[in-house]
Amino acid sequence: MRSRVALLAAAVLLAPPAAFAQRAPSLADRVAALEQRAASEQNAVELVNQIGQLRSEVQNLRGQLEELQHQLEQARQSQRAQYLDLSGRLDRLETAAPMPASAPMTGASAAPAPGAAPASATAPASRPAAPAAGRDEQSAYADALQALKAGDYVESARRLREFLVAYPDAGLTPNALYWLGESYYVTQNYALAAQQFQALLDRYPSHDKAPGALLKLGLTQYGLKQYGQAEATLRQVMQRYPGTDLARTAEDRLRAMALAGSR
Repeated sequence: MRSRVALLAAAVLLAPPAAFAQRAPSLADRVAALEQRAASEQNAVELVNQIGQLRSEVQNLRGQLEELQHQLEQARQSQRAQYLDLSGRLDRLETAAPMPASAPMTGASAAPAPGAAPASATAPASRPAAPAAGRDEQSAYADALQALKAGDYVESARRLREFLVAYPDAGLTPNALYWLGESYYVTQNYALAAQQFQALLDRYPSHDKAPGALLKLGLTQYGLKQYGQAEATLRQVMQRYPGTDLARTAEDRLRAMALAGSR
């Protein structure tokens, strides 16, 4: 009996090391699995951070794209407005076209030739030369405007240059300078356009085309990337002609310049 108890005791004493030996690999495997899981979780955190960063970059790119699309639409609207304004002003000029030619006729009737009859009806007939010259000037000018209205800007520029050579200081010379500048501006020949607008401002600062020429000078300077000069010129437009369409156009361009500079 005692021998059996001793044998059982010995078996109990010998059993735990064997059990522990069997359980040790299982614990090591669990530790390794936990370490692997921790590494995987760390990688997952890094992936989540990278995904968040990529999403932020995509949002920024979308914002920039939307801003560029907005600026492009503004540019298209501005271009359409310029063409509509150009067409409207051309129509008004054509409607008022005979006015410059009538000035020589008035002068001729006010100074009748010596010996002419006192009746007013005979005065215009006795001085045909001045009206003829006026018609030539007006015809050349109208011919150039017709090409401009038709959208043939190269031809309109050529005709306007010829007009300015033939009539360097006529009543329609300021108008020809302005529309020559427009012809160059529409074709993005900004350097030549700026020359015409500046010439108009220098020679005819009080002409009714001077305000528009000042605005277009600023726009051509912007086209030439002379941003400092463009800003100064456009601010002059706002100061000299407040509350006008010219001032609002200048303000819109200045706002677009400021927005582009902030990007």
